[in-house]
Amino acid sequence: MNNNFLLTFVLMLNKASKILMIRPVKFGFNTQTAESNSFQQKTDVESIENIQAKALEEFNQFSNKLIAAGMDVVIYDDTTSPHTPDSIFPNNWISFHENNELVLYPMLAENRRLERRTDILSEFKKNNTIFIDLTKFENKKMFLEGTGSIVFDYTHKVAYANRSPRTDKMLFEQLCKQLNFESVYFKAVDKNGNDIYHTNVLMCIGNGFAVLCKDCIQDKNDLAKVIDSLTFTKHEIISISYEQMNSFAGNMYQLYNFKGESFIVLSEQAFKSLNQGQIKQLEQYGTLLHSPLYTIEQYGGGSARCMIADIKS
Repeated sequence: MNNNFLLTFVLMLNKASKILMIRPVKFGFNTQTAESNSFQQKTDVESIENIQAKALEEFNQFSNKLIAAGMDVVIYDDTTSPHTPDSIFPNNWISFHENNELVLYPMLAENRRLERRTDILSEFKKNNTIFIDLTKFENKKMFLEGTGSIVFDYTHKVAYANRSPRTDKMLFEQLCKQLNFESVYFKAVDKNGNDIYHTNVLMCIGNGFAVLCKDCIQDKNDLAKVIDSLTFTKHEIISISYEQMNSFAGNMYQLYNFKGESFIVLSEQAFKSLNQGQIKQLEQYGTLLHSPLYTIEQYGGGSARCMIADIKS
């Protein structure tokens, strides 16, 4: 077998991760989401224009790093109207799954619902797409915010979600049945005892590992349920503290480049919060690719994982 044939064979087997990202045009602090997202921090010092400029720089640097690493990155520019300050987080309104399954989600904040774009939907919808539209539940004040609310273990068909105003248990379990996933639902709180708004800030699941802030799950039965499920699926659990979670260390994600090489993407703040032991554990599963996202994290209350909608096919 010659080298060229071998390389072609490897590339066929190892398809790069394809991800959707939205470049911001008017990023900023969203007052409609702040009540349920304690990660957002507002300051009156910076102008709206300065916040947008910094966020755009961070977005471009992050997306360029992903492209340079060999990921297939599909970027859409946000629209100037309507104003959608959180459009940089597309994973909350859409998710892609194997067998051409596509899910649209109901979101708590009214201005976040404006992020759903027909041009993006039409690009990815095919004749054989299994289209699951949950947005009608917004009228019933029932919400489920995509892969923010749900952390999917795609390999073992298990989905995890913590209770919050943005994550309805019934909708979560209904979707899991439709997608043929086992559901694991639990309660997670911050240091003040408040519900954590999204599951993907306290846990991340990759191939062979799981990052988890155990301290957030204070009910022993809930914690045992999560640990037992992760253990059964043979994930090495890498524990993080409250402080590390607040630095977005739980908001990382595993991607692959066109060579099949694994990368674990996270923010610079998250990376700096990890200790050497945790870094060594994670490096067994991929190269750590980190980028500064301080402005996006501060004003948006989300980080690297939130900026990525993984296009499964």
